[in-house]
Amino acid sequence: MSVIKREDVRNVAIIAHVDHGKTTLVDCLLRQSGVFRANQEVEDRVMDSNAIERERGITILSKNTAINYNGVKINIVDTPGHADFGGEVERVLKMVDGVILVVDAFEGPMPQTRFVLSKALSLDLPVVCCINKVDRPGARPAEVVDEVLELFMDLDANDEQLDCPFVYASAREGVASNDPDVPGTDMKPLFDAIIKYIPAPEGDPDAPLQTLISTIDYNEYVGRIGIGKVSNGSIHVNEDVIIVNHHDKEKNLRVKVTKLYEFDGLNKVEVDSATVGSIVAVSGITGIHIGDTLCDIDHPEAIPFQKISEPTLAMNFVVNDSPFAGTEGKFVTSRHLRDRLYKELNTDVSLRVEDTDSAEAFKVSGRGELHLSVLIETMRREGYEFAVSKPEVLYKEDDKGHTLEPMEIAQVDVPDEFSGAVISKLSSRKGELRNMTNGKGGMTRLEFSIPSRGLIGYRGEFLTDTKGLGVLNTTFDGYAPYKGDIAYRSQGSIIAFETGVAVTYGLFNAQERGTLFIGPGEKVYSGMVIGQSGKSEDVEVNVCKTKHLTNTRTSSSDDALKLVPPKILSLEQAIDFIETDEYLEVTPKSLRIRKKILDPLMRKRANRRN
Repeated sequence: MSVIKREDVRNVAIIAHVDHGKTTLVDCLLRQSGVFRANQEVEDRVMDSNAIERERGITILSKNTAINYNGVKINIVDTPGHADFGGEVERVLKMVDGVILVVDAFEGPMPQTRFVLSKALSLDLPVVCCINKVDRPGARPAEVVDEVLELFMDLDANDEQLDCPFVYASAREGVASNDPDVPGTDMKPLFDAIIKYIPAPEGDPDAPLQTLISTIDYNEYVGRIGIGKVSNGSIHVNEDVIIVNHHDKEKNLRVKVTKLYEFDGLNKVEVDSATVGSIVAVSGITGIHIGDTLCDIDHPEAIPFQKISEPTLAMNFVVNDSPFAGTEGKFVTSRHLRDRLYKELNTDVSLRVEDTDSAEAFKVSGRGELHLSVLIETMRREGYEFAVSKPEVLYKEDDKGHTLEPMEIAQVDVPDEFSGAVISKLSSRKGELRNMTNGKGGMTRLEFSIPSRGLIGYRGEFLTDTKGLGVLNTTFDGYAPYKGDIAYRSQGSIIAFETGVAVTYGLFNAQERGTLFIGPGEKVYSGMVIGQSGKSEDVEVNVCKTKHLTNTRTSSSDDALKLVPPKILSLEQAIDFIETDEYLEVTPKSLRIRKKILDPLMRKRANRRN
């Protein structure tokens, strides 16, 4: 065995809480390493390549890039910061030899900082800590360093990990410094810290090949693309290899490497071979999955790989059967829906799709509401039309047959005057207040342990209760015994009584019954939910009803009727709002809430039976 260090390569992942500036930091490193031409126009957050990532300002899928600095190739993986995409972070860390932990100089460590850092420390990865946004008003870099070190101690970091270097940066301005009081001029201090503190990859180039696949990309033309690090040996184009898997002892596929790529800037570059320490992409292999190891034909030895965390939430995706079905979508059949959902499994490892007893419905399980809502929004933009049910948590049973449910740690930052309302609401949803501290600027930080189902439908209420000033962050916290029933919605729905077009006169009479979701001129059908009732039970109204005209009363007197502007629900708000007997109808143009049973008589019978 001749283990070598590849001093000309560094493999590093950027990890952080959502919105602490990871993707902007990668942008900055790319620009200053000369990846772009001097006159090249480059949009901000170039790594967030899909439209939903750009709109929401979050990273959903991990991405690979590579830059050259002083003769060293630095492979960088940009990871998601949101808890729902934690599955992405866990597996990417197997591909790198160290991490850059990005922490906001004002906010300090947040729940997701703790989650991603614990994953990195458990794999014994060295850390370079980058305190970002030091130019932000109210930045407090010295205090944040203390908070980060406290977090390291909380997570039982060893002495080497505790001795991590700190770099102070403003990714937006493109500067970094080793001293918080001395402004930087470029990102050189961070580049130097990566070269100095992130170890070079090690392996035996003469040993049999071992390459662990940590990420899967998908391309319409070449199919699945496996991305991973060469741990031992070397890999060549047109070479026969064998695929094995640590968790699936049966797997034993003999395949040929038809195309091999390495990363350079934002591009994949075709290469003939790659050796120890290189991050490569392999295309043209159909049966390749995350966690597979590509091995030498004569030495099939899998590299251990942690199982991806199980989903905690499920919802049914159903073929749309409303009276307006097929009028707005391009893909509407169960075959379209099934093919699209199973295709998503090519790239999203945290997702599960199962057929149900009905050919028209599919059970889709994910890591949280955001995870599933991003999939719904993506499909909607691609022209799919379907309906979804209320999200429900996935329970487990322990050895004694007791029901266990997924739990979350919810960290809430709110202005002091709203803390009472938040404590009251979360307590009624089976939340347990663990900690309460007074922060700066009249803010209170609350920490709850709460069942995952207690947070379903809460975010909208939370923003209303805190006048939009509160911040709610959650992290999965394992399973615990079932905490008892939770009442989700205290108010019923306002349901349209007949099919037609909503008119001002009908809406004017209906708005006295609660809050409306539609305005005049919108098409409605019988059984469609058009608002939230002020009472606990559902009410049916006829919003298509026009006034009877007589000689003395004309239709123009309708102009005097004043309508309250309708409350237009976003996708997340609509998913939060729906009850267990309702569907959300999703089309490229519309979001409509409806009762599962549209016929009023059948609905009443079903309610009596229940």
